[in-house]
Amino acid sequence: MIVIKSKREIELIREPCKVTAELLYDLADFIKPGMSTQDIADFAEKRIESHGMKPTFKGYSGFPGAACISVNEEVIHGIPSKDRKLAEGDIVSVDVGATYKGYNSDAARTYPVGQISAEDQRLIDITRECFFEGIKYAMEGYKINDIGHAVQQTAESNGMGVVRDYTGHGTGSALHEDPLIPNYGKEGTGARIKRGMTLAIEPMITLGTYKVRTLANDWTVVTADGSRSAHYENTILVTDGEPEILTLL
Repeated sequence: MIVIKSKREIELIREPCKVTAELLYDLADFIKPGMSTQDIADFAEKRIESHGMKPTFKGYSGFPGAACISVNEEVIHGIPSKDRKLAEGDIVSVDVGATYKGYNSDAARTYPVGQISAEDQRLIDITRECFFEGIKYAMEGYKINDIGHAVQQTAESNGMGVVRDYTGHGTGSALHEDPLIPNYGKEGTGARIKRGMTLAIEPMITLGTYKVRTLANDWTVVTADGSRSAHYENTILVTDGEPEILTLL
């Protein structure tokens, strides 16, 4: 069931979204070669808790970290570890959410670690572009798959793969709500978009195949061909006009 949020609920959702936006912005300066993925998760957890909120992902369905930290070919759900050190030239995706009075945010960014290749920077840039092309259709009068169609067209026209096994989603009092929002699809199909929806739109784009597999830890999803992947996500609000991005400063 798709939940249309009340004005009160929207104001509650804004609070963790603002904290998440600031956190993701500050991570760009924090992330450096030599640090561990656990260092990033600890930074996120302390920041969220300093605002009297809880890291949404910690313990969610048994996930052990305060944030998903995914490196290079890891698409999503990378488990933070003190033993996983970042190296110059890596790219690292941070997916994180905060919970405030029962309402959640959900957002992700992919960051360069030191100096990265032009190809990897282009991957990060195109993934972000996919999001902004997609949300042009996150308005009343369109349908959910119009978003995914725009994401797919943007990625594939640039020679990149679009992960199909995982999708965006509604979010609010539950982290994952209806509707599912694939990053591909036929335009003019899917649920009708209505004012008051809060949606987590999240292109997951690769330099190679769209196919993925899950590691033995039962969490971390990697590209099937070992190609690098980037992730860009925001929680947005459908309004009576342009969508409002709640997790972007």
